[in-house]
Amino acid sequence: MKQMTYGEAIREGMRIRMREDENVCIFGEDVGAFGGCFGVTAGLFDEFGDKRVRDTPISEGVIIGCAVGSAATGLRPIAELMFIDFLTVGMDQLVNQAAKMRYMFGGNISVPMVVRLPGGGGVSAAAQHSQSLEAWLTHVPGLKVVYPSTPQDALGLMLSAIDDEDPVMFVEHKAMYGMKGEVDDVIVPIKLGVGDIKRAGTDITVVATGKMVHEALKAAAKLEKEGISVEVIDPRTLYPLDKQMIFSSVEKTTRVVIATEEVKRGSFAGELAAMISESCFFNLDAPIKRVNALDTPIPFAPNLENFVLPNDVDIYNAVKEVMA
Repeated sequence: MKQMTYGEAIREGMRIRMREDENVCIFGEDVGAFGGCFGVTAGLFDEFGDKRVRDTPISEGVIIGCAVGSAATGLRPIAELMFIDFLTVGMDQLVNQAAKMRYMFGGNISVPMVVRLPGGGGVSAAAQHSQSLEAWLTHVPGLKVVYPSTPQDALGLMLSAIDDEDPVMFVEHKAMYGMKGEVDDVIVPIKLGVGDIKRAGTDITVVATGKMVHEALKAAAKLEKEGISVEVIDPRTLYPLDKQMIFSSVEKTTRVVIATEEVKRGSFAGELAAMISESCFFNLDAPIKRVNALDTPIPFAPNLENFVLPNDVDIYNAVKEVMA
């Protein structure tokens, strides 16, 4: 095992595939010599040159459009947007082109592209740079959505995302780039659609995504001291989703809390709650509880941002409420 940060793991996944396949390329704003807004592409420009690690104009529509066109004609592009919030500018190319090309061309075209999307709050980046918009992406047929929570998962899922023949949206929580974790010496891809039980438990299931996985683990450690055994489930990919892993956990524990950093209204957490209710209703001994951000733009001021975003205390209180 070796230690690696979340950001380093993402970079290592890209580096591995770029060494193996000259068709893998990276482009985005300042991804070249500068190394990316968060330093994730640092060193790749020096190793692979400006033809494969290219800076683009400040136009997310151009970045996504270029990714769609190059993927459809033989490359395997990795497009980086500085913030997931800026995806709004490239939504037409993504939703109406990338997601639908395989279907509309009768399966004769593949679009093997990865879009890296730094999301989430907690770094005082204010309302236009701090959103969690993964629910938008999971709503669109034709897109796959990945959301790793650890360096190990980030590396393995990046390998699979680059290998995939469909557009993969790779959501990265920006507050975790410096987080360290253990990574296996033998690196293998992690199959999309396979979740992970981050902590086994018997009394209640907490399904969490991204940074909220770590908040859930902190809450679980506190609750264990009170005699409550919490199982923490990390889907790792939001689509395809490991439904059976979630259902099996719910059937065992009979109680559920869902924790994501999105605002509650229209969230992916709501989709998870509906899915569990439809498939596991008679296994539930209590209503499902969601833990999410408040329905407001993310504030710039740290004290206000901390108030708006969910944390381990919110998960702890939700579990106590459901157990009651």
